[in-house]
Amino acid sequence: MTIMEALVTILVSVLASSGVWAMVMKLMDKKDVKTQMLIGLGHDRIMYLGMSYIQRGWITRDEYENLVDYLYKPYELMGGNGSAKRVVDEVKKLPLQRPGEQNNG
Repeated sequence: MTIMEALVTILVSVLASSGVWAMVMKLMDKKDVKTQMLIGLGHDRIMYLGMSYIQRGWITRDEYENLVDYLYKPYELMGGNGSAKRVVDEVKKLPLQRPGEQNNG
């Protein structure tokens, strides 16, 4: 048996062992939990900010960009949807105001 055959045999044995697959599955589960947590945090922030803007009745361009481009789009790509989408759709209907033009009413 050549050294190369021995190395291939060892490598295949290690990859086929249940310990390696258990470790791979554990790492995948952690990623899933982290993804779920990020989706949850994104959802919470989108809902909080979106409802604040809806209640106020207007939004600035910077607030809109922050909510839609930096929070909602990545949230949606990670698999989030539902109530956050409905809130963002309502925010998109709000009038845009420039900073300093906001009325307190």
